[in-house]
Amino acid sequence: MFSRNILASCRANSYVPVRSFCRPLATEAEVRPGATLSPPGITPVRTKRQPRAQISAAIILNRSPILTRTPTPFERAFYAYQARIRRAIHNPFPYDFYFKQGSLLETRFNIEERKRERRAFGPKFSEAEVISAEKAAADKAAADQLALQEGEGEELMPRVHQADTDRDLKSLDRKGKRNIYLLLHATDGEQDVWRFPEGGLEKGELLHQAAQRDLHAECGENMDTWIVSRNPVGVYKPALPNPPSGDAIQERATFFFKAHIMAGQAKPNGKSINDFAWLTKQEIETRVGKDYWDGVKDILSDY
Repeated sequence: MFSRNILASCRANSYVPVRSFCRPLATEAEVRPGATLSPPGITPVRTKRQPRAQISAAIILNRSPILTRTPTPFERAFYAYQARIRRAIHNPFPYDFYFKQGSLLETRFNIEERKRERRAFGPKFSEAEVISAEKAAADKAAADQLALQEGEGEELMPRVHQADTDRDLKSLDRKGKRNIYLLLHATDGEQDVWRFPEGGLEKGELLHQAAQRDLHAECGENMDTWIVSRNPVGVYKPALPNPPSGDAIQERATFFFKAHIMAGQAKPNGKSINDFAWLTKQEIETRVGKDYWDGVKDILSDY
C-alpha cells in the first residue's frame, strides 16, 4: 500500500520539458575565412589557371683536354728554379756502381748528365772534358746508336693538329689543350638557333633518362657517352613575352646535365638538326643568343 502511494506521487510531480529540435526555415549563411562576397547583381571575375611549365632536359657533352697546357713564362721560370735547387742539393749519383767503367752505357750517361747540367745552370757551367774530338764524336755516335736501338729519340707529334690548321670544327682532335662542347644548329619552329642537344620528357621518365634519349635522337647512337650525375648542373628559363590581358603564358625550363664523350662522333638526324660543331666556351658565346648565353656560361669551363 505504501509503495503504491509513493509511485502515484512521483507520477504526479514529475514533469520533463520537451525541447524542439526542428530546424528553422531561415538559416544564416556560412562565410568561409578569406572569402569575399560580391555585391548583388555583379558576377565575380574568375582568373585563368596558370598552365604547367614546359620542362625539357639538355646535355652538355664535353670532350676533355687531350694535351697538357703549355706552361706560361712564369711557370717555366719556376720549374727551372726548382730544378736548379734539386740538382744543387742532391747527392751525387753513384754511376760507377750501376755502369761498368769504360762501357757504352757509362759514356751515354755522362753525355746526358752534362746536358742536364747545362740546361739547369747554363751553357758555361760544366768544364769541357780533355778528350780528342775523334773520341768525343765516336762516343756520341755510339750513344745515338744505342738510343736508336732502344727506341729512344723518336720524333714527337706536333701539338697543333691538322684540324686546327684546316679549321675543322667537326673534328674531336681540334683544340687539344681545351675543353670543347657539342653545339647543334637546330630548327626550332621558324628559327634557326645554335643550342645544346635537348628534348622533352615522356610520361614516367626521369630527367637524366630523357637527356640521354634526346641526345641519341638528335645526334645518333654512334657515340660512347657517360652522364656524370643524375643531378642537373644548371637550369635555363627563357624570358617570357608580354602576354595579352588576361592570358597566361606557359613557362619553359631546361635542365642541363654534364656528360663526357669517350669514343665515336655525332651524326645529326637531318630532320630538326642541320649541323653541329665542337666549340670552346669563347666560340660558343659568338653563336648563341645573349639570353641563352647568360644561362649556360657559368656551366662551361674557361679553359
